[in-house]
Amino acid sequence: MTAPALPRSPLAASAAHALLTRASEALGRVVRGKRSAIELALTTVVAGGHLLLEDAPGVGKTTLAEGLARVCGLRLARIQFTADLMPADVTGVQVFSPASGEFHFRPGPLFHELVLADELNRAPPRTQSALLEAMAHAHVTVDGTTHLLPRPFIVVATQNPLDLAGTYPLPDAQLDRFLVRLTLGHPSPEVEAELVTTRGLGEPVTSLAPVLDPEQVRSLQARAATVHVAAEVARFVVALARATREHPGLERGASTRAVLSLTSAARARALWEARDFVIPQDVADLFVPTLSHRVVPRGSMQGLAAREEASALLESVLASVSAPR
Repeated sequence: MTAPALPRSPLAASAAHALLTRASEALGRVVRGKRSAIELALTTVVAGGHLLLEDAPGVGKTTLAEGLARVCGLRLARIQFTADLMPADVTGVQVFSPASGEFHFRPGPLFHELVLADELNRAPPRTQSALLEAMAHAHVTVDGTTHLLPRPFIVVATQNPLDLAGTYPLPDAQLDRFLVRLTLGHPSPEVEAELVTTRGLGEPVTSLAPVLDPEQVRSLQARAATVHVAAEVARFVVALARATREHPGLERGASTRAVLSLTSAARARALWEARDFVIPQDVADLFVPTLSHRVVPRGSMQGLAAREEASALLESVLASVSAPR
């Protein structure tokens, strides 16, 4: 497949590749032994999407989110989701000023460039839904007035398995707003032993210096949006989606939004190799991370068991659909 002719861009693909490599190397010094997860997280940022970190407590989900904000030079707000958290605690409220006799909007923590929604599934559905408008449209509406959120605007949510006490399942509409879902798993024995001996020296994520700034993040996102998707690659994406809809093991396959999300992620993935065009391997690499939380296996499984089953079924779909050469 030959590279298509594209108009000149303010940020060359080679420059994008260099920025991503520097950011990955910096984050890798804190999130040890998780190169694939780091690249997926940065790909999500470049694609302009939101990230769902789903795993057991204590495996580094929060560290990855905080490190991502520091490396990208983004203002971070951490919201600890609990059963008593109200929507206004997230979006902000109208406050009456006796001096002026008027109401003024006081922005909530959602008005940051990267929002860490920690343990999102511990909040009741009403509070979870406060994120929906923000994640879909980058604005919130309070008392009939719409307030724009900063750009870039990225939500990184962590979620513990549903079989833990005090959690609520995320509704499908909420899950569909996350571009990528990933799990970290436990570190290797070598990395874990190193953590044991060095963690007493301080929290390493606080030592991270910005590698990017918000303007560079916006430039990377704009560059990714111009990456070319050839007709045969587009047909490959659609064929994969149709195969999920027809798979006997899946109750619900990929939606059109999922198709567009996979394409956006593949565009961002191409920049890791300084390419101006998507190849089928970009799609294959991101097929499971972008769809495993969007499709529904048949049966009564929930939480991580359902995600693992969905991932296995998606792998079988990927193996059954021929990629263009």
